[in-house]
Amino acid sequence: MEAKSVWPELIGMPAEEAFQHIGAEFPEIEVHVVPDGSTVTMDFNEQRVRLFVKDGKVVREPRRG
Repeated sequence: MEAKSVWPELIGMPAEEAFQHIGAEFPEIEVHVVPDGSTVTMDFNEQRVRLFVKDGKVVREPRRG
């Protein structure tokens, strides 16, 4: 079975709750909370998920990379 790589169900969720959700499911993944519109590196990292947040809520589909 392939590891989960996207979390569309987290869009609109408070950032802290989404952070905990991914961490509970995959403790080995680094979860980064990033303000929406921020510049980020374009490197791919299977062990990273970025939560793009505006007004405290996830605004983009979180995905590995």
